[in-house]
Amino acid sequence: MNLDQTPDAPVAEFDSPDETDAEAIEARERVVDAVLHGERLDKALVSMAPEFSRSHLQGLIDGGHAWVDGEPARVASRRLRAGQKLKVELVPTAESRAFRAEPMPLAIVFEDEHLMVIDKPAGLVVHPAAGNWSGTLLNGLLAHHAAAGTLPRAGIVHRLDKDTSGLMVVGKTLPAVTALVRSIAAREVHRQYLALCHGQLRSTEMTIEAPIGRDPQARVRMAVVPSGKPARTDVECLAARDGVSAARCTLHTGRTHQIRVHLASRGHALVADALYGGRPLLGIARQALHATRLSFAHPASGAPLDFHAPAPDDFSRAWQQVTDLPC
Repeated sequence: MNLDQTPDAPVAEFDSPDETDAEAIEARERVVDAVLHGERLDKALVSMAPEFSRSHLQGLIDGGHAWVDGEPARVASRRLRAGQKLKVELVPTAESRAFRAEPMPLAIVFEDEHLMVIDKPAGLVVHPAAGNWSGTLLNGLLAHHAAAGTLPRAGIVHRLDKDTSGLMVVGKTLPAVTALVRSIAAREVHRQYLALCHGQLRSTEMTIEAPIGRDPQARVRMAVVPSGKPARTDVECLAARDGVSAARCTLHTGRTHQIRVHLASRGHALVADALYGGRPLLGIARQALHATRLSFAHPASGAPLDFHAPAPDDFSRAWQQVTDLPC
C-alpha cells in the first residue's frame, strides 16, 4: 500500500486560555474587604468564581484576564490590600470551548472501521490550544464520525505541528487508540520526514541523540536541555545547494518540535522556521518540514501498513531548487 504521510509528537496537554468569543466571557468584580486583605490574588479569584479550578484561574491571570485597580495583574501570588478593586474575565475552560464538531474537508488516504490515515495540510492545527480553539483537526474528526466524541482527544494519538504537512494516523475505536498509543510508545510506528535546513550538513548520515524539554528562556519553544526527555533523530543529507541542505529525517522518538529542535541545535535550523532561527528562502513561507512516510501494523489485524505522501506544492517547489530527487 502506497499512499501518504507521517506524525510528530505524542498528544500534548491544553495550554492556558487566551482567546475566545467576546459573548462567551462573563466579567466579575469585587472590592477587597478585610477578609481578603493580604490574600493572594489567585485565592481571591477562587472566592469570586468558586465554580472554576484554581489552576484555571491562574491561567486567566497569566493570560491577562485579571485586573487590580484597573491595571492588568499577571502575578498569581500578588498580595492584595483592602479597598482595591478586582476584576476577572471568566473565560470558559479550554475543554468546554474545544470539543465541538465542525464539518471540514479531510484529506483521507485510508480509512476502515478501526482507523484513518490523514494527509494534513500545512496551516491546520491538530489539537485545540491557546489562540486556536476551533477549526482544528479534532473539531473535524468530531464531525466526521460519531464515535470520535467518545474517544480521548477524538482518537488523535500523535500530532504534527500546525505548519508541518504530512501523514497522521487517527484511531476510530478505543481498542485501536490504545493499540496505536502502545505502538508509538514501543517505537513500532515508523516515521520519516523531508526537511530543508540552513547550511551544509557535515556528513551524509548522522544521528542526533539529545534530550528535549521546555526552553527555560522561552515557554513557546523547546530546547535541548539536560533535564529533557530522551530524543533521537536520524538525519540523511540527500543534497545541498546554495547554503541549503535537503534531508530525510527518521524519528525514533516523538518529542514536541523534535526535528526542528535537533537540527537547530546543530546550527541547521529549518528554512522559514522563525521560532528556531530559520530564515525564509526558496519561496516557502512556513517551516520546511513534510511528514512523508508512515508505516505501522494495523491495530486489529496486525497487517503491515505503509503510506507515502507526496509533498505539497510549496514544499515541492522549494525542494526542487535544492535537489532533483522526488519528494
